Order: sequence, then C-alpha cells, then structure tokens
Amino acid sequence: MKKILLSIFIMGFGSPFSAQKSIDQKVSDLLAKMTVEEKAGQLSQLNSDWEDLTGPILQKKDEDKVVLIQQGKLGSILNVRSVAQTRMLQEYAMKSRLRIPLLFGQDVIHGFRTTFPVNIGQAASWDLNLIEKSERIAATEAAAFGIHWTFAPMVDISRDPRWGRVMEGSGEDTYLGSLIGVARVKGFQGKGLGNIDAVMACAKHFAAYGAAVGGRDYNSVDVSLRQLHETYLPPFKAAAEAGVATFMNSFNDINGIPATADAYIQRDLLKGKWGFKGFVVSDWGSIGEMVNHGYAKDKTDASLKAILAGSDMDMESRAYIENLPQLVKEGTIDIKIIDDAVRRVLTKKFELGLFDDPFRFCNDDRQKQQTNNPEHRKFGREFGSKSIVLLKNETSILPLSKTTKTIALIGPFGKETTANHGFWAVPFKDDKDRIISQYDGIKNQLSKNSTLLYAKGSNVDDEDRSMFAEAVETARNADVVIMTLGEGPNMSGEAKSRSNIHFSGVQEELLKEISKTGKPSVLLINAGRPLVFDWAADHIPTIMYTWWLGTEAGNSIADVLFGAVNPGGKLPMTFPRTEGQIPVYYNHYNTGRPAAKSTDRNYVSAYIDLDNDPKYPFGYGLSYTNFNYSDFQLSSEHPTGNQELKISVTVTNTGNFDGEEVVQLYIRDLVGKVVRPVKELKGFQKIFLKKGERRTVTFSLNPESLKFYDDQLSYEWEEGEFDIMVGTDSENVQTKRIYWKK
Repeated sequence: MKKILLSIFIMGFGSPFSAQKSIDQKVSDLLAKMTVEEKAGQLSQLNSDWEDLTGPILQKKDEDKVVLIQQGKLGSILNVRSVAQTRMLQEYAMKSRLRIPLLFGQDVIHGFRTTFPVNIGQAASWDLNLIEKSERIAATEAAAFGIHWTFAPMVDISRDPRWGRVMEGSGEDTYLGSLIGVARVKGFQGKGLGNIDAVMACAKHFAAYGAAVGGRDYNSVDVSLRQLHETYLPPFKAAAEAGVATFMNSFNDINGIPATADAYIQRDLLKGKWGFKGFVVSDWGSIGEMVNHGYAKDKTDASLKAILAGSDMDMESRAYIENLPQLVKEGTIDIKIIDDAVRRVLTKKFELGLFDDPFRFCNDDRQKQQTNNPEHRKFGREFGSKSIVLLKNETSILPLSKTTKTIALIGPFGKETTANHGFWAVPFKDDKDRIISQYDGIKNQLSKNSTLLYAKGSNVDDEDRSMFAEAVETARNADVVIMTLGEGPNMSGEAKSRSNIHFSGVQEELLKEISKTGKPSVLLINAGRPLVFDWAADHIPTIMYTWWLGTEAGNSIADVLFGAVNPGGKLPMTFPRTEGQIPVYYNHYNTGRPAAKSTDRNYVSAYIDLDNDPKYPFGYGLSYTNFNYSDFQLSSEHPTGNQELKISVTVTNTGNFDGEEVVQLYIRDLVGKVVRPVKELKGFQKIFLKKGERRTVTFSLNPESLKFYDDQLSYEWEEGEFDIMVGTDSENVQTKRIYWKK
C-alpha cells in the first residue's frame, strides 16, 4: 500500500526531490527530453485569433494555432487578456507531450484597466516614484487578467518629434531616459518574478530605433558606434542591470545590419559584455522582414541569421517554426545554439512559477478585484495632474475660480472619452463609461451657481468650418474660454509618423476666431508628441500641455485648472519652432562656427530665416508660483582624482502658492578628445516648497559622471575645465567653472 501511495504521489506531483533541484537543472532535464520541433516551438510566438492585432495581418493562412499548442510546438501567445481565454489556451498546452506552459504577452504600455498619461507625459512629471508606482499598478492589473509579460518599457531615445513613437518613450535625454527605464522595470517586476502581481518587463527596441532617419517609423538608422554607445545604448544597459527579464530587438538596421541579425549588439554586448541572462524576442515579424531589407534571401536564411545573432524568440513571422528544425537536421545550425535560446525561455517560465502551476495567473477573483480598482483610479488622477506642463500664464488667469460665473469649453476634445487613453491602450468594452472627459471633470468642480457651456468648434482633422459660428457665439457668452485642441490619439504612436506636426485640420483657424472675441482664454494642448504651434505660443497668454492623461484625464485637468494641484511638470523633449528645425535638442555640439543669439546669421551654423533656439527648451515648465535660485556654491574649484564635488543651491518659493520645482544639474566638458555637448544633464531633484519656504538642494559629482566614449570607444574621463550649471531648465541656468585634475 505504501508503494502504491508513493507511486501516486510521484505521478501526480512529480519527484519528491524535484523541488530541491535548481531551475538550471530542471531546464537541463527538460531540454534532454525535447525534440528539435518542440524546441523551435518554444522559440515561437503567435498572435491570438481572439483579439485585435498589433501588427500587419499576415496573408498566409497557417495551420491552426490550437493544433500547434497541443503538439507542444508553440511557446507563447500575445494579445490574450482575460482569465477565461488564458486558462483555455493553457489547458490546450497541458495536453501536449511535455506539458510546457505557454507565456502570454500583451502591450501594457501606460496602464491596463486603469490607464495613465502616455509615456512621454509621464516623463514630464520627472517623478521616478510615480512612474514606478504606475507600472506596479499596471502589472498588478495585467497579471490579474492572466498576462505574464509586457512589451515595455520602450527606452528608445529620440530627438525627432515627427517619429510617432516618441509618445511611448521618455524623450531626448539619455540620463533621464535611463532612470525612467529602470523605474519602469522595477514597477513591472515588483519584488521579483514568481510573485503573482509581477509581470516580465521587456526593454525595447534594441537598438537605436528612436534615431530613424526622417522620423519615419521602421526606417533605417545611421549612427556612429560612438553615438550608439553614448546616446542610445545606456538606457538598455541600465535596464539590463536592473534585472529586466527580456529584450525586444528593433525593426531598423544599424549601419546596414538589421538589428534582428546584429550579433554585435545581441551576442557581443547584451549577452556577452553585459551578462544578460534573459531572452530576446523579435519585434512583430522582423525576422521575416529581413527579406524585404535585402539582408536575407528567404525566411530560411533569415532564420539562420537571426538565431545565430542572438534573437531567441520569433514574434509572428513563423520563421523559426518552419525552418529551425531543418537547419539543425542538415547541420547548418549547431543544436547548442538552439538549446541556449530555449534554455533562456524555459528559465523564465520556471521563474514565473508556471511549471508548478500553469494556471496561477488565471484567478477569476483577482480579475474581478482589479477590474475597476478605485485606489488605482485615485492614483491615476494624481499622476495625470503631475504630468501637465504649464507653458504660459502671462495674465495669471490660472488657477481659475470654481465660482467663475460662466466658462466655455470649446474644441474637438472637450467631450471625448476613449481619446483620453491616447495610443497604445488596451481597449475594453466599457471604456466610454469609465473614462472622465474634460467636460465632466470641469463640470464636477464648478460651483452650483456656475455654468459650463460647450461647443465642439471643429473636427480634429478635416476642413469643416461649419461649427465656427456656434463656437464663437458660445465664447461671447462666457467669462472665460477653455480651448482644447491638439492631435487625435491615433495620430501619435506606432506607424503614426507625421511630416506636419502643427494642429491638424482647421483647429488653428478656430483658435484665431475665438481669440478675436477678446475673452480671457486658456489653451489645453492634447498630444503624444511635441507639436508646432507658433501662433498660439505667441498670441495666447495661457497654455497648458496636457498630453493624453488616461482614465482620469478630465479630473486631472480640472484639478490643475482650479488650483487643487499646482502644475510642476517639465518638458522631457525640446519643442521646435517648425519642422524644418528638426532635429533640435539641448545637448548638441557647439560646432566650429556656433551661432550666437543675435540677428547676424551669416557664415555661422544657423538658418537665415529662423532662430536656432527652440520654442520651448528641454526641462522647461512653469508653476503658479515663482522659484528663486541663489547662493550657488561648489565644494571646490579644483577637485582632484576621485574627490567628490558637492554642488549646492538655495531655492526659495517667492510666490503665493505652494508648489513643486525640478532643480536641474548640467555640466559641460569644455575640451575633450572628441567634441562634447554644450550641456549634459547629470542630476535633478524634485522638491516641494510651501510659499515663502526655502531649501538648499545638494548634488554630488565624481569622475564617473564625467566619463564619455572617445573615437576608439574607450570610456574614460579627462582632466580639464568643466562648467557646472544649475537651474530651472536647460536654458535658464547659473554657471560656475572648475578645473578637475586627475
């Protein structure tokens, strides 16, 4: 009887000693049992037939995915987002020979059930704690819906706002982008994989996707190796050091080599020098697309080049399923290459605890609990208000009084609901009922004796002027006008590059017509990128950049309009004067003929018809109060060797409101082996000061902060003169000079 019971125990629960084995041993045992077809399956991910696609629909009608799952020839599914569906598919996987569980992936980009500001808007908060918490919430909600893995964070650095995917990143600065990337990884992965509220993060797009030529999505990238290492790779390295579970390679080629087949960045750097132990997934179909690049003859050739270069999992091109087994059998690929990739994937499945319980993320009660969590909405409201950037408040019309007799809300976004998600939101059927419009957010805060009028005024992107007259009349009947203009939520994001980033349609004409009424007005700009709006910037005295703020957008905006929150956001990306000025960014080189801020533009690096400086600089943002910087001090003017340099400045709130300020530290290396930028962000602190309060803010620099890549890719620092700058944005700084000796 004892022998029978022991046999039942082993059959039902595995060896009683299996729990004592390391994950590495368990993976080795499993690999030894797998066929090459099953291994190729673990390296393949396909899209769900039950949800919307996130990429182009493949024309070839392939074999049924359920059959592949049951045969153990599929390792992952993306775009499944419910407990019922993930459980159904996992049950199919449990019918396979080796019962290897599936991974479920989803683009959880700026929230899940509760959406938050689009990512560039989050970066405008300059608040790493809020950003990390937003991803902690997103992971909790997504995991409750059966999801194991998110294709985020995007840590691409971009200096071109024509590129639609700037909305998904953190802007133009490598230092800020690296810190935000780490915060997102920590938020998604929480206390570690294996916890039921943690999902695998994915650093993307590896690498330099944000440098797409012409700001055109999926385009080539042409950068030097030095620029690659100095500007575009650091956020990825920081994510790897933070323990990110996966990487996604990018669509672009880098100096002629498609990233999907780039062994230098994937094998030499990522898996070699950086010691990355997770796995790399291709972007949607990027392995098969190497045929279009002209880099691979066919899918067989593409599969060979991708796997050898270090691309572990094939998303949606079916190249690995169809070609890897034959490439191994004919001896073209060593099975050890396949085994290394499979080992990386299986390790993550073990770390998630899926082999212990394939259905541990399929809990109906948890899904119900996270379907509409009020605490998450409360946080979303706070985060939205902290992401708004006040660009102008010349007449101090803001904050508005809640007892203002009549306010007119005019513009195509006033009563929008789902638009407030912005791009890359996971759609749910009840979105229209859950999302707070700007109209409702404002109305909810006005006093009972006040009136809120509304006129749409125009559509987002056509030439229809038939609504102008009603809008003008509505403005005339109001004491204050709030204009809400910008770009539609589907005008920024993947495949949403734009050559013209002005207000679309007739929105600017509408603004001019309303301006003629002479009514005090506030302009809200809704967008997922920096737009060009020179006329408004020059003629409208009060402007707030509201991005797309998510589920609680209307309440977040109203909180700032009426002063419950004093705006403290700062721009994470330079705002150009016109598209012809792009790319424009704060940390440029000086050149041999720098253009001074003067009218003389002859024989210097300048346009003859345009100022070089941007409309709004990196780091810019106003408050309802004023901050004064004084007593700027350095611990030494001649630091030596590894000596730490202390920088301090006193910041005083001299206005009439409590508020937050982002104190920014920049340096300039005046002479180097290679030319150095005119400024480099090296630190920032976000502080809260009550009116009349002052505080001394202290930064530290050491030689590690001074290092750069030279033309031989040596990473070092040189002794010499440095400018140390502190201020409220990249242009408004105080400067002291030091000489740092080795």
